[in-house]
Amino acid sequence: MSDSFRYPQGFKLEQESSKVFLPKIGWVKYRNSRQVIGDVKNMTISRKGGYWYVSIQTEYETELKRHSSTSMIGVDMGVTRFATLSGGSYVESLNSFRKLSKKLAFEQHKLSKKVRFSANWKKQKQIITRLHERIANARLDFLHKTSTEISKNHAMVVVENLKIGNMSKSAKGSVEKHGKNVKAKSGLNKSILDQGWGMFLSFLEYKQACSGGDVLKVNPQYTSQTCPRCQHVSRDNRKSQSAFECTECGFKANADLVGALNVLERGHRLLACGVETLVSSKKQEPVGSSNTNLLLTA
Repeated sequence: MSDSFRYPQGFKLEQESSKVFLPKIGWVKYRNSRQVIGDVKNMTISRKGGYWYVSIQTEYETELKRHSSTSMIGVDMGVTRFATLSGGSYVESLNSFRKLSKKLAFEQHKLSKKVRFSANWKKQKQIITRLHERIANARLDFLHKTSTEISKNHAMVVVENLKIGNMSKSAKGSVEKHGKNVKAKSGLNKSILDQGWGMFLSFLEYKQACSGGDVLKVNPQYTSQTCPRCQHVSRDNRKSQSAFECTECGFKANADLVGALNVLERGHRLLACGVETLVSSKKQEPVGSSNTNLLLTA
């Protein structure tokens, strides 16, 4: 359950006493988890589960940083492996939803047996809400840690320009024309959404901007079917989910690693030829903005 509303003006912030003034509500204490820097532009109050949060957007002047690293890495996103780096390392998928899906289904089944809006129904609803929070928090923590690790060690990160919305579309089709392999596609869609690819790429972009690095997006077409040695493209090159063997030159490697190598190679090519634009969140002017989420307390 999530509700939110925004205050564009009329609010006040007292960091010393950890209080915010909200029009028509008054002074409210919050848990000061981090320092708010710059001029406060607006506040957004939101509820997630049983807690209320205040998100404070600020504007401040800052110098453009230069990344401490000079390396460039290609990243291939996957389901079995969350992310495979062209250097050979990879990050295993967390699958926070799948790990708790059986427990969630069990609790939802218990909810269906209770009288709607009764006291027991509301208690059971809270159990399910906390379970959803647990899943979301685990995913968020995983994505932040993974994106921070990659951003910290590489000045240029090349990723695939994935159309996640299209990739996770339902395969049911229409009444007149039924879809094919609906069950398999449904499982794949669930896995893609469970990974949180879109959120991960957003985190990576803003963290690279803050550290002075860049994110470059390239065409994802045939990255796992192209041989990185001879550039031969064929569906037969990918023998299985994880195995790649070029039918032309015999090159063998993990299919996800091949994808990451091709992503990196396309990044080098685009930087040299300027075929595609560079994706960067950095501003040309020395002005920064910040969103700070704080927990409101009674």
